[in-house]
Amino acid sequence: MPIEEDILRSLRRITRAIELHSRKLSNTFGLTGPQLVCLRAIGQQGRVTPSALAIEVALSNATVSGIIDRLAARQLVSRERSSRDRRLVEVSLTPAGEALINQAPSPLQEQFADRLARLPEVDRQRISDTLKEIVRMMDSEAIEAAPILSTSPAQSAEEVEQILSEDEQQLEPMTDELALAVDGERGKDQ
Repeated sequence: MPIEEDILRSLRRITRAIELHSRKLSNTFGLTGPQLVCLRAIGQQGRVTPSALAIEVALSNATVSGIIDRLAARQLVSRERSSRDRRLVEVSLTPAGEALINQAPSPLQEQFADRLARLPEVDRQRISDTLKEIVRMMDSEAIEAAPILSTSPAQSAEEVEQILSEDEQQLEPMTDELALAVDGERGKDQ
């Protein structure tokens, strides 16, 4: 079906463009897309708790915690106890973090961001609605996704292991069903 092939080819091109931009961002600034989005959100908020940051960037608390750990190790953010509630930790940019976000490009490709901004609101909304429909058609609504264009992993090794473990658990029943089906077909042949 030519239309399906065209759609798939377009999706692959979009994915590849995201990957190339993410790689450029990583090579030039040493940041993944999710790290840049978190840095920008922290810069906009001033001081923010990790859980509030997770909500802002639409990532899980565990993912944001790992990102904050990596940013803190590079001395781009600092953690301090809240003056209002000593139980809370707040994250803020360091001068190095501020300098980096002032130099770093948009998490979106600049050309794409410029062209998108020039479109009439009705066209931007149509694109948004169409992409949401594609996500729905692919049963991908539950997949974590920050408002960024990045294919770079934002998970820690532990998170990746957990995801793989969950995937294996979901595949086990299917594997058992497949084995029973194969055995049933063998039985018919004998």
